[in-house]
Amino acid sequence: MNEQNTHRIRIDLAYDGTPYHGWATQPGLPTVQEAVEAGLATILRQAVNVTVAGRTDAGVHAANQVIHCDVEQTQWQNLMGNRRTRPPEQALVSKLNGVLARQAGAIRILAAEVVPQGFDARFSPISRQYRYRINNGTPDPLTRHFTYQHRRPLSFETMADEIADIQGFYDFGSFCKPRAGATTLRTLHRFDLDVTQECVNVWLAADAFCHHMVRALVGALVQVGDGTRPQGWLQERLANPVRDSHMMLAPALGLILDSVTYPSYDEVTKRAQQTRAKRAPTCWSCD
Repeated sequence: MNEQNTHRIRIDLAYDGTPYHGWATQPGLPTVQEAVEAGLATILRQAVNVTVAGRTDAGVHAANQVIHCDVEQTQWQNLMGNRRTRPPEQALVSKLNGVLARQAGAIRILAAEVVPQGFDARFSPISRQYRYRINNGTPDPLTRHFTYQHRRPLSFETMADEIADIQGFYDFGSFCKPRAGATTLRTLHRFDLDVTQECVNVWLAADAFCHHMVRALVGALVQVGDGTRPQGWLQERLANPVRDSHMMLAPALGLILDSVTYPSYDEVTKRAQQTRAKRAPTCWSCD
């Protein structure tokens, strides 16, 4: 598409990852990307390719995921219809939600807007935040699809102490699935937890995450919390970034992409350029 004849559209969405085999399109399998792109093609009457902030694995959920796509200006204006009673942004949200509701009903479009051409859902973010839910009591059948029920008692005080000082720039090689040409260096902004009567939320925020990084960190934290590993074990693995058979992934169902943070729209192009230069093109933020 010619940039002069297109609008770049940012779309915010949420989804229950239970019925999908992750975000990314896979032949013969239902995925969130496939559902969203098919929905956009239906309402825009043209094929649409979207770029996502973070590719989530099978069973992982999102409270606020972000994508972008390019839409021809004429198609964008046509969303308003002949009566032109609402702007294209509102029309896209309403129509796309209508199409998606006919499927599994597990995807909800939250917002849409025209953004600068330099906006990149994948490369422009300054941080991504995940939360991981662990049941803290009697299993609740109403939350079983997005809460992990650990079978052994957990010491939340021990878990909090284990991650009290883990922030900053690290090599997360012990907690990432390696990919050719990709770096495992990341800046961790947040790693803490809050405890309620219903569940424990483990919060992690970083500039980006390597594949399986969040679930591996939570898995290590849980092993320390239930006494399988001694206190300090997670920090030792962080200090010696070598992937081995000791890495345990927390189940996907407890993981939720909570938010994606971007700089001001005046800065998104610069941020995207900086991120592309810093990271190999094959390195995705995902979990």
